[in-house]
Amino acid sequence: MARIKLFLTLVGSLIGFAAVGILLNAALTPRPVHMVSAAHPLASAAGLEMLEQGGSAVDAAIAVQLVLTLVEPQSSGIGGGAFIVYWNEDTRRVETWDGRETAPASVTPRHFLKSDGSPMSFFEAVVGGHAVGVPGVVAMLGDAHKEHGRLPWADLFAPAIRLAEGGFEVTPRLNKLINWSPALPRMPVVSEYFFQPGEKDDDGNPVPLDVGMVLVNPEYARTLRTLAEDGPDSFYNGAIADKILESVKNAPVNPGGMTAEDLAAYKPVKREPVCAPYRTYTLCGAPPPTSGSTTVIQIMGLLESFYMQNAEPQSADAIHLISEASRLAYADRNLYLADPDFVDVPLDGMVDRSYLRLRSRLIHPDKTSSSNPLEAGRPAGSSASLSPSEPEPAHSTSHFVVRDDWGNVVSMTTSIEAPFGSHVMAGGFLLNNQLTDFSFRPVIDGKPVANRPEAGKRPRSSMSPMIVLDEDGEFYAAIGSPGGSRIIAFVAQSLIGILDWDMTVQEAINMPRHVHRNTTLELEENTFIATLADGLRARGHEVEVKEITSGLHGLRVVGDELEGGADPRREGVVLD
Repeated sequence: MARIKLFLTLVGSLIGFAAVGILLNAALTPRPVHMVSAAHPLASAAGLEMLEQGGSAVDAAIAVQLVLTLVEPQSSGIGGGAFIVYWNEDTRRVETWDGRETAPASVTPRHFLKSDGSPMSFFEAVVGGHAVGVPGVVAMLGDAHKEHGRLPWADLFAPAIRLAEGGFEVTPRLNKLINWSPALPRMPVVSEYFFQPGEKDDDGNPVPLDVGMVLVNPEYARTLRTLAEDGPDSFYNGAIADKILESVKNAPVNPGGMTAEDLAAYKPVKREPVCAPYRTYTLCGAPPPTSGSTTVIQIMGLLESFYMQNAEPQSADAIHLISEASRLAYADRNLYLADPDFVDVPLDGMVDRSYLRLRSRLIHPDKTSSSNPLEAGRPAGSSASLSPSEPEPAHSTSHFVVRDDWGNVVSMTTSIEAPFGSHVMAGGFLLNNQLTDFSFRPVIDGKPVANRPEAGKRPRSSMSPMIVLDEDGEFYAAIGSPGGSRIIAFVAQSLIGILDWDMTVQEAINMPRHVHRNTTLELEENTFIATLADGLRARGHEVEVKEITSGLHGLRVVGDELEGGADPRREGVVLD
């Protein structure tokens, strides 16, 4: 930089000091570098629009979420919950917001038990108002905007309002999931929205919207205009809240008991991130009530005892080691992790390096343990009085990342839980079914389950928004994924690709997926790792080859540039 100044000073003797000042400022002012990677091109474009108007990463994230609610309604929305992990470039600190849904006051530990004491099946419970938690996304985004927004709150709604009123084209993935859902045709409001008016097939069933058809949502536009003008509190009090309560209480299947008091009482929580070292990096994520980031950190910490840098990417050796670490981490997750306001979570002990080194001794490099599932360990601060919950099914969600011109970064995972959530609509948006993330059985083998349903409690999540810091404590990367409890495996595997195997973000996201949740080793079908199934069975693994649909989005800093990635298994794009 000293040479640049000297050169410009010499040039000044020829062209004048005014011109030198212009050149000097240009040389010393960093070029704006921003990026958005989200699960739909229109959502990425909305975020980019805010950034190009001088908005912050939080401003862009709000615009992204509002558009995703419209164009990717099967996955997330303002009727659901989310977690933000945020890199604050000014303070050089990681911050997190918990916008997870809460259980209404009417919820008891028997919420998902039938009259005979047996648990409901997931598909019995998921549809209708009974599974709806108090949504947290809007309140969380409102709090984040108060701290880190640059543009006026109302301006962030323009892209979503424009699309809701003008329409957007139905994508192949949305069409596929409309066809997949057996419950959508039975639910009056959503069937009118997602199916062709008046059309019936040969069996008398409604006909889903075709790919490319233009879908408009004027009711959602009205909701957005109210939120834009009256602020986030208008979601929890007033006309929008009334619509939510009416839809929950009058759902044609499993009506719920949410009240106006439940909505008005909702508060997002700003929590300390869960962070731990991994080689020369620091991994940071959202703490409980999500189990995701903690379990990702555990998997990575368990693998730190092995030379993953020397393992051939996607080889049987690498898959075996990652799977064994995953089994141990998921065992701890299923026993200990739940809402920390209701349960004593041994968080520090679970991510402690010495504890993870000790647990890693259970990993044999050539064969799997005969115990399936593995039992949880005993980290410092843990209790033996709990019973493990059963693993949840994997469902829908969305993840996106944003970096603004000032270097601030949002890594946000957002969800309404199952595809189309509870299948209940209010104000033009879908409501979540997140209460089904609680354990349906509150007591197992005479011991209480940490993640049992309770009034006011936040159900355990698997959302794993992550931020990685380099050896100097500077921002390096952000990543996350949808996929239910498989999210954890998707994110850990991708981080290994980036941090150990020197892959680009896109290369790490593209890798064939494998998942072990302490039950069965799942390999992504129609990929080369599916050919490794017999060799992994020979090591003792139970193996299943199946469709696995991650939805990873990430970015990282490479020198003075940004490098992004979007999962080809879904419909997202990177824009900068």
